[in-house]
Amino acid sequence: MSKKIFVTDTILRDAHQSLLATRMRTDDMLPICDKLDKVGYWSLEVWGGATFDACVRFLKEDPWERLRKLRAALPNTRLQMLLRGQNLLGYRHYSDDVVRAFVAKAAVNGIDVFRIFDAMNDVRNLRVAIEAVKAAGKHAQGTIAYTTSPVHTIDAFVAQAKQMEAMGCDSVAIKDMAGLLTPYATGELVKALKAEQNLPVFIHSHDTAGLAAMCQLKAIENGADHIDTAISSFAWGTSHPGTESMVAALKGSEFDTGLDLELLQEIGLYFYAVRKKYHQFESEFTAVDTRVQVNQVPGGMISNLANQLKEQGALNRMGEVLAEIPRVREDLGFPPLVTPTSQIVGTQAFFNVLAGERYKTITNEVKLYLQGGYGKAPGTVNEKLRRQAIGSEDVIDVRPADLLKPEMTKLRGEIGTLAKSEEDVLTYAMFPDIGRKFLEERDAGTLTPEVLLPIPEAGGVARAGGEGVPTEFVIDVHGESYRVDITGVGVKAEGKRHFYLSIDGMPEEVVFEPLNEFVSGGSSKRKQATEPGHVSTAMPGNIVDVLVKVGDVVKAGQAVLITEAMKMETEVQAAIAGKVAAVHVTKGDRVNPGEILIEIEG
Repeated sequence: MSKKIFVTDTILRDAHQSLLATRMRTDDMLPICDKLDKVGYWSLEVWGGATFDACVRFLKEDPWERLRKLRAALPNTRLQMLLRGQNLLGYRHYSDDVVRAFVAKAAVNGIDVFRIFDAMNDVRNLRVAIEAVKAAGKHAQGTIAYTTSPVHTIDAFVAQAKQMEAMGCDSVAIKDMAGLLTPYATGELVKALKAEQNLPVFIHSHDTAGLAAMCQLKAIENGADHIDTAISSFAWGTSHPGTESMVAALKGSEFDTGLDLELLQEIGLYFYAVRKKYHQFESEFTAVDTRVQVNQVPGGMISNLANQLKEQGALNRMGEVLAEIPRVREDLGFPPLVTPTSQIVGTQAFFNVLAGERYKTITNEVKLYLQGGYGKAPGTVNEKLRRQAIGSEDVIDVRPADLLKPEMTKLRGEIGTLAKSEEDVLTYAMFPDIGRKFLEERDAGTLTPEVLLPIPEAGGVARAGGEGVPTEFVIDVHGESYRVDITGVGVKAEGKRHFYLSIDGMPEEVVFEPLNEFVSGGSSKRKQATEPGHVSTAMPGNIVDVLVKVGDVVKAGQAVLITEAMKMETEVQAAIAGKVAAVHVTKGDRVNPGEILIEIEG
């Protein structure tokens, strides 16, 4: 008996999220849409949280406009998105009216299939999103965030699938975001799901451990109906099995996909050229890495964590962070590492490593998690840590969104006339700070995407400079003036960088070996903290809010600042009681460890 296997391609969302920190621009998607539309995919994944974030933060594109353009360019193919249940696309739970408004607008603008998951696998957090998708007449896919731990068993996953079926889902997906599935474990899980519930089973597996194609084959042999793949030029490693490879593997078998390999290869060549444009976002952590079986860090998170560590000048400590992540995860009761819990656990692990002391600083998100603000933890949390984080505050045992009042009216009021549509209000709701900044820049006509660096030629020398970088100087040394032109920059090797100069017309080659890390945002004029009343931070980051002013009386342990690093917020507390004598920072300032940010006189 033959059984056609359906394919979803992730090229327009998860593939470039996993390999290029979600930087692909709409202009590079549209030219190939005609061919993508002719392949016969069951769906194309085009949207999700990181897509939205990167569009607004870096690419200066309206994500809603991207969706409308893709919808127009792909008339024959279902468009699919990843939705974080009650979290939607952000890092917090939204009220039910925001969830309903968002789903309704996503459906109107072009989304056909909503893959809905909860980072905790707490099905209570899926209910409203599922209801909203069904109300819009679209496909609701309930999702198992796959992970391994003492509490994550086949029986637990099957029970979850049956609950999602009862809630009205149209299909169930196994979302293996970190590449933790092994072939035989996949076979057993799919077999159990097909035996115990009636929904089609989708398999979404990252190839971080090098096993994803084998897992998908075992899933198919045990009854899976759909697989997620990525076109070959954006496949494997922290991405997904190659579309062409899986189509070829199943061709002529009872599971033949029926997809046209020649057409797929044309698409693959197109994206091969596109990938080169984004070389600056490639990290060394996107290849197969079998360590994932221990640290459980998902593909999309690895490339983002690498970028963020690099920004903090701490890329050399990646190994320590990867070792700390499983320890933090156990303390938090084994949450699956998927957005937002992957960021929550990953950032806390980084804080623990950098501070040299575990939980010296606890992020606001970890505090909220331990309070039950994200839902019920799969396992038992470390009670000592919980007490340290939330003290005597009550733990939330209901669905977190039950405690939230409707927000849409308030959000509309806050963003005001900057919002030209309900979609704009929702953009602001998802990402208040960067969303507002995006809408302000759009209003002012100053939206400027980040600069793409020129593609380096093999063995060649990169053109010196870039936008806004001077390459011609007059240098005065001991009263003598020299004209210096930087004519080229060599490839960085062994930490050294070759610069090609012309000094008063004479060509020279100079080798630089940096002895410290560059700190972006200019040199700071702030002094270093020396007294107990000097408030400083252990992490480089940005000031989100200043909670005190000069003259305020504060208690020891009182929060005086909120900082943001790696998308996570942290309260900075006063070490002593006293009066605020000076405040050296304002909202938006960049700060470095050890600087005096606030002075308190005891």
